[in-house]
Order: sequence, then C-alpha cells, then structure tokens
Amino acid sequence: MATAVPGVEEWFAGAYRRTLALPGGPAVVSLPPPVDGAVHAELRLSVPDDEPEGVRLARRLLDLDADPVAIDGHLRRDPVLTPLVDAAPGRRVPGSPDPDEFAVRAVLGQQVSTAAARTHASRLVRDHGTPLPAGLAPEGSSLTHLFPTPHQLTALTDDELGMPASRKRTLHGLVAALAEGRVDLHGPDAREQLGALRGIGPWTVDSVAMRSLADPDAFLPSDLGIRVAARELGLPERDRDLIVRAEAWRPYRAYATQYLWAALDHAVNTMPA
Repeated sequence: MATAVPGVEEWFAGAYRRTLALPGGPAVVSLPPPVDGAVHAELRLSVPDDEPEGVRLARRLLDLDADPVAIDGHLRRDPVLTPLVDAAPGRRVPGSPDPDEFAVRAVLGQQVSTAAARTHASRLVRDHGTPLPAGLAPEGSSLTHLFPTPHQLTALTDDELGMPASRKRTLHGLVAALAEGRVDLHGPDAREQLGALRGIGPWTVDSVAMRSLADPDAFLPSDLGIRVAARELGLPERDRDLIVRAEAWRPYRAYATQYLWAALDHAVNTMPA
C-alpha cells in the first residue's frame, strides 16, 4: 500500500479497496487477502449491469488469469531465482484497471520517491478527479474520487505541479496525447505511441506495459530497485549486462521482476496491519 493514491485507493477493514470508473458510473471494489485460495471480492456499483466489467477489472488487478505453475516452473530454472520463488511461490503482477491512469502515475513517479509520487497524485485526484456519489464507499472509508481522466487533466496548470520543468512538459504532453487520441493505450500500437512522446523513456513504457498492458515479459533493467536487488543477488548491475542475463527468464521477465523487488527491504513489500 506504499504506492496507494489517497482518495482512490486504501487499505480499510482488512481489504485493499479502490475506486473504478465503469461504463454505468463509479464503483468501489474491495479485495481482501485470499481464504482457502479464493479472493472474496465485493463490488459496490452505481448500476447492476456493470458487474461483469467490475469482475474483469478485479481479476486484472490481481492478475488472476496468470498461470503461476508454468511461470514459477520456468523461473526456477535459474539458480538465482529458485530460492526467491520457493520462498513465496505464485507471485503475480499487480495490474491497473486503467492504462491512462497508470501512465500518468508512472510519469509522476519518474525519479522521485514513492511518497513524493503519492503526494503529486493525490493533489491531482483532489483537484481534478470526479467525486464519488454519496453512499458508494463503505462507511468510514477514505475513498472520495475517481482518478482524473486525461480530458480532466488537460486543465492542469504548471503552478499545480511541484516538479521540474522537464517533467511538467512530459506530463502535459502525455495528457494531451491521451486526451486527443494520439496515444491509445488500449490499442495494438500502445508501446510505440507512448515511447514516441518527449520525456517518455523505456522505464515508463515498460512500467505501463507491465502493469496496464498485461505484458508478461516487460522488464525494467534501469529501475533502482532492480539494480539494488541485482547487486545483492550477485546479478549484473549494468543495464545491458542484466538484459543479457535476463534472456533466460523470457517470456516471464515481468514475473522475475516481482521476485527481485520482493527481495528488497521496502515498504511496498509490507502488508498493512
């Protein structure tokens, strides 16, 4: 929950909860830890007809369509990954219900701490997001808004963004491209279109591909966490060398990434009390 955006995501009453923008209106999904291998999700909907889409997005959030037996079996062939897989088999790649949202959050998170990225995102939510209808969130919940759409974020001004000028340009460029349809993160050319934008590099493209486009082979060799894990595990630290080393993990480098991140002592690897 270290990356959760206030107002949109929370850990509440023993479950991860977040707001969803569904065809019929806003919704809230609650995802508690699994019991006997099953997650008993709860959907609070604006209209009942949105249930199938809500279920689909809940499954995407938890990456429930993955085949952990096949993935873990492949990654165990690497002696460096074997103890990581054996310690916590079945790791998934947490998904995002909205590629546009995650792309914006990825740009906000470029070269800053997790806490700083959360702060930037929470301001956008507060100032530009759509408020939830009264009574949709559970009583006592801190959920208040949907994450703002690219169209809503076109109203952003530089004064609202406490970040370097170069990252402001990148965010404005991304928002405009998404709002105008020049970048379609639901289409087949999503990676190429996103990577063509000024200020968007491989780390951002592969982050979006991993978390939003369900690419099981997306890989982030330049990520600071991956570099730290590589050093601690005796893997190559230089990007080009680690890319060569990671060839053995294909086509599941996104899952290898999860195991490497999990080896770190970081708040993202800690379940809330």
